[in-house]
Amino acid sequence: MLKARINKELVVKVRNEIGLLADISRLIASKGINVQAASAWVEGDNGVIHLITDDNLRAMDTLRAKSYQPREMDVVVADLPHKPGMLKHVTETLSAAGIDIHHLYATATNEGKNCLLVFSCANNDRAVVLLNE
Repeated sequence: MLKARINKELVVKVRNEIGLLADISRLIASKGINVQAASAWVEGDNGVIHLITDDNLRAMDTLRAKSYQPREMDVVVADLPHKPGMLKHVTETLSAAGIDIHHLYATATNEGKNCLLVFSCANNDRAVVLLNE
């Protein structure tokens, strides 16, 4: 069964340098904050890091204390059965409703029965309603 909900993710944009993601990870871990989902990539000379933690407020304070500029944004987090066609189901549902996906990332393990899908779209609230129907 698919369960979708609104959550918050941290977005940190930085000048790309070797070790930045390690530094951010170390800072967050040093405060006992658990990272529940992460995605990172490089765009030109810049890095973009998306994180969902179990304590975004403390994570943001920790990063700001070291001159990072995190911001928080709404995302949809969906717990899905880990089986073929689930990404198709989600994306077709949103497409049929005319909802544009802005970014998406997912994770699963071979042993797990569920996977985690994180995305932001043009109408997160509507996406949650549609996916929970």
